[in-house]
Amino acid sequence: MLICDEYLTLASLDEAFDAMARHRGRCRIIAGATDTLPWAREGRAGDVEVPVLIDVARIPELNARRVDGTRVRLGAAVPIQRFLDDPALAKALPVMPQCAIWFADDQIRESATIGGNVINASPAADGTPPLIAHGARVELAAKRNGRIVRREMAVEDFLQGPGKTALESDELLVGLDCEALPGYGASFEKVGHRRSLVISVVCLAALVKLDATKQKIEDARLAIGGIGPVPQRLTEVESFLRAGPLTAERLEQAAEMPVALVASRSRQEYRREVVRGFVLRALMTAVRNAGGASLLAPELEAAYA
Repeated sequence: MLICDEYLTLASLDEAFDAMARHRGRCRIIAGATDTLPWAREGRAGDVEVPVLIDVARIPELNARRVDGTRVRLGAAVPIQRFLDDPALAKALPVMPQCAIWFADDQIRESATIGGNVINASPAADGTPPLIAHGARVELAAKRNGRIVRREMAVEDFLQGPGKTALESDELLVGLDCEALPGYGASFEKVGHRRSLVISVVCLAALVKLDATKQKIEDARLAIGGIGPVPQRLTEVESFLRAGPLTAERLEQAAEMPVALVASRSRQEYRREVVRGFVLRALMTAVRNAGGASLLAPELEAAYA
């Protein structure tokens, strides 16, 4: 059981930082709170007491979302469901709706936040590979010497290991800034131990932009989670795809490249097989969604459908 002595619902960053300072060392920050009870049950050795829960979900800045030219600004408390019901977000961040549909169920998506998915720093978090593929940067804020100061860094740099981030003790993750990529073909792949409300073992985000002839990949973005301590961008695969013609053989070669990156401590052989299949299927789907023709032999395409 989770025991809380005081629950604070705050309306501004100033209020949140003041509450954090008053209760330093005895508080926990929540927004959607969908991971709070699972976190409390992790020890399974009795009650977990948090003297003060500080709820930041109603702070306007953390709920804001804006598509502005080539960039998308997401407040950290934006629910995962918004990637499914906000057409502007879905168009600008084409892989996020495909990720969101795999993210638990409707009720959890309505509460779970994009910032919470990042801050938990799970090696296989669903939201981080799509964000990395979209070149996302986190914005962190703290109140120091009476004023709010901010800093930014790439999501890849923010995530430092399982459950570990670059967040300092007086900071909040307040937002994410992403590259808008309308017109890219997108795909999201995910596998876990069960089909219902599945928790990822491996997940992959792919974005592809074709040239005017639809015969060459002009740009490719791939990011994968679950094969090591942190999710990672597959930059070598991206460069390989951009460097040659769009053929079935090239897609198959690209799918082999990240297999050697699997560094998880468990089920390595399984993960290697998953990675190859995921990359190939994701590229096939992303190319098709970008307006390209099917390139693989029917029997091979059926095998990875």
